[in-house]
Amino acid sequence: QVQLVESGGGLVQAGGSLTLSCAASASIFSSSAMAWYRQAPGNQRELVAIISRGGGTNYANSVKGRFTISRDNAKRTLYLRMNSLQPEDTAVYYCAAFPLPTPPAWGPGTQVTVSS
Repeated sequence: QVQLVESGGGLVQAGGSLTLSCAASASIFSSSAMAWYRQAPGNQRELVAIISRGGGTNYANSVKGRFTISRDNAKRTLYLRMNSLQPEDTAVYYCAAFPLPTPPAWGPGTQVTVSS
């Protein structure tokens, strides 16, 4: 059974930082690249960052240089360190396997709100 639980969101002022965490079940974490996605109100869910099993990373242009994705395979935990946050980063953030399985498996997400 796939389980994903995101945490670490909150309210932060522009320019601030947050670190998100995602606890994942072994069935998905041990065999998958992982990714962070986000969905702002009225927008489609978008891919933010990807990390391979070996630690290779890719980022959306909008977050490159500000966000860092990492994973702890022993703890089955995915992280997203977010620096220099801007109001446009406000969204619900989700972790998931990459590529998305069929059907997609999502956790509840964690809300990030950046005030100007």
